[in-house]
Amino acid sequence: MSDPVLQAYRESIDNIDAALVFMLAERFKITQSVGRYKAETGLPPADPGRETEQIARLRALAASANLDPEFSEKFLRFVIDEVIRHHQAARG
Repeated sequence: MSDPVLQAYRESIDNIDAALVFMLAERFKITQSVGRYKAETGLPPADPGRETEQIARLRALAASANLDPEFSEKFLRFVIDEVIRHHQAARG
């Protein structure tokens, strides 16, 4: 038996998931360029001050969107760690 209400919810979730994947792909394209730039100019792969600012900003956005700030911080930390790993790999 097919539930049309559940199917509609799932289609929306699938669309949102697809958008998230494409947004992450675009974000990583940009951060790869940043990594190359940092490597070329001798800047360090990580910027703890920027990371702290971004986490605070995302926590505030999450709170205003009624999303758990802890979850948003964990998500951003995961993304930042992956970006730093890419930046370190760009060095060689």
